[in-house]
Amino acid sequence: MTTHGPVMPIWSCGGCNAAWPCPTRRRELQAEFADAPVSLTLYLGSYLVQAAEDLTWVPAGTLHHRFLGWTRETGGSRPREWCK
Repeated sequence: MTTHGPVMPIWSCGGCNAAWPCPTRRRELQAEFADAPVSLTLYLGSYLVQAAEDLTWVPAGTLHHRFLGWTRETGGSRPREWCK
């Protein structure tokens, strides 16, 4: 079990005090959901909704990138048919 869980309502990492999900937790999540990228996005999306309720002063785009934007950065390109 990870020590890099979110500390709410400030959404810092309980393991390293970085903004959650921290780089360590991101690597862990990528490994856990390696064969299920859509499930990872849905999982993190639920946290995004909670964080948006707590962090009302943070712009929505910033929260989106923090919680979801990174999931596609290392996942490679999408199949061409997805882009139609």
